Amino acid sequence: MRITVFGATGGTGKQLVRQALDAGHSVRAVVRDPARMPIDHPELSVIEAELADTEAVRSAIDGQDAVLSALAASAKQGGIATVAVRAMLRAMEAADVRRLLVVSAAPVGPLPEGESLVGRLALPLVRAVFRDVYADLRVMEEAVVGSDAEWTIVRPPRLLDKPLSGSYRRAMGGAVAGTHAISRADLAYAMLDMINDPESVRQVVGVAAAGEVS
Repeated sequence: MRITVFGATGGTGKQLVRQALDAGHSVRAVVRDPARMPIDHPELSVIEAELADTEAVRSAIDGQDAVLSALAASAKQGGIATVAVRAMLRAMEAADVRRLLVVSAAPVGPLPEGESLVGRLALPLVRAVFRDVYADLRVMEEAVVGSDAEWTIVRPPRLLDKPLSGSYRRAMGGAVAGTHAISRADLAYAMLDMINDPESVRQVVGVAAAGEVS
């Protein structure tokens, strides 16, 4: 497939790029600073672009099969995830590209049924500490859900720099109960796994580690 990755120099973004290339896909990595992209591959094109620049974003999307966003978020920094995703959606419509997967976060949604006591106690604190991040992600999600794209919103819990396991748990419609972390490598694996999964289209999908992580 031909895949465009936004947020390609972040922890999850680099995993998306590397794993997509390893799987035989052709990748366009959209970055603000090409020097921060450590991956070199014949099927990788590194595109320097400001995320609010619709024309530059369209050039990165035109002719692709799927768009994946692993962008960080912060309402304090101008709602960067929302601004970027809105630019992506405009560019996707203009370029007639349909498939979009974006990273959000488990605390954006409600507690899943059967959540542990630890999870119920921790969530209000997490939401308070990262409230500007979740505010940006909530507005971003609204923009995605209101679009005509074939979207998937992926909500992981806490992200860890752990090796790829190649397995994960998922919950359609919300967060995974009882598991509060996933590696960035497995989050990227899950996103790539869902590109051609019709069940995940126009769905919020919670993902988490398949086993215990710390």
